[in-house]
Amino acid sequence: MSNLSNYLENRLVDHILRATAYPVPTAIYVGLFTTPSSDAGPGTEVSGGGYARVQVGPGLASWAATQGGTAGASSGTTGQSSNVADITFPAPSANWGTITHFGLFDAVTGGNLLMQTALAVAKIVNSGDQAPKFPAAGLTVTLD
Repeated sequence: MSNLSNYLENRLVDHILRATAYPVPTAIYVGLFTTPSSDAGPGTEVSGGGYARVQVGPGLASWAATQGGTAGASSGTTGQSSNVADITFPAPSANWGTITHFGLFDAVTGGNLLMQTALAVAKIVNSGDQAPKFPAAGLTVTLD
């Protein structure tokens, strides 16, 4: 399950119930954390050692529909989407620590956390390791 941030919850309430415009972010960035995140904000994001958030979409070519595939509007019942292509981070040039969570942001640095969740399995990333990646369909977000 993915957790919507307080920021995104407030934007959606305003957009859906209060008729206030919420423009779609022009870019979505995946970030990695070494401590848990919460609705209130991100945990400790990896920094240094070549780390950078990775841009993914938004768009039909970037995220699967809830019924699978990339064509048409979502019509499934899972409330779930996943990445269509691999999401590959830069190769670490220093130890990044144990990655426990990921988050989606609306900016390459700073910006607003949109949603976050724990990884199914934490991963230790050290200097010289292969570039960490989420293979296609390997990063799943669920709205329920």
